[in-house]
Amino acid sequence: MRKRVLGAAALWALLVVPAHAMHIAEGILPPWWAGLWYAVALPFIAWGLHDLRARSGRAPVFKPMVGMIGAAVFVISLMPIPVPIAGTCSHPCGTGLAAILIGPQLTVVVTSIALLLQALFLAHGGLTTLGANTVSMGVMGAFVGYGVFHVTRRLGLPVWTAAFLAGLLSDWATYATTSFELASALHGTGSLLKMFAAIAVAFIPTQLPLGILEGVVSAGVYRFIAARRPSLLECLGMEEAGTA
Repeated sequence: MRKRVLGAAALWALLVVPAHAMHIAEGILPPWWAGLWYAVALPFIAWGLHDLRARSGRAPVFKPMVGMIGAAVFVISLMPIPVPIAGTCSHPCGTGLAAILIGPQLTVVVTSIALLLQALFLAHGGLTTLGANTVSMGVMGAFVGYGVFHVTRRLGLPVWTAAFLAGLLSDWATYATTSFELASALHGTGSLLKMFAAIAVAFIPTQLPLGILEGVVSAGVYRFIAARRPSLLECLGMEEAGTA
């Protein structure tokens, strides 16, 4: 009986839960779990807003640049690619690149705004799941991308390699977290690990190449900015990352 319950729950999660939706869809998470992820996301958003005020005061041009990067995250995350097994959609995120340029806490803010607009006007994601989607795409995606970039730079890797790994692992971290969020809320009496594995495996055919694509884009954009407008990196506080 337990195996039947687990199998039915996994099938429902894979075929129904995220079906035809980018991000976690409206109403999928039980209220308690939806509230929990809001509680996790809100301190990071508050931190980002505080950082925005402080950095904008030092460089007035900084705020418009953050807006431009936020618009890029909004557009990049609107590119759905069907998941063959699950009947759902994957999409690039852009949060790894954003975190490299403006920092992870500000990336959480621009991601939450992008997700809110998508939920309100495009039926992508939802309001009840906004906290969970912000945690997976904003918090995890941003902090993993930022951490990978700066750790690999300190290890002596070229900046282009560091940017590639940041984009790649940021994308994969986002979908690993999404899989965990769904599994933790929906596994019922079944195995959390098995539910997580089932959902994560469904994303592999699309998210594996998408992660590589995000890495390439992150490296390419960073290299373009460094070559054409290095002053932007200085304004964004990235001069210590270098261009070598």
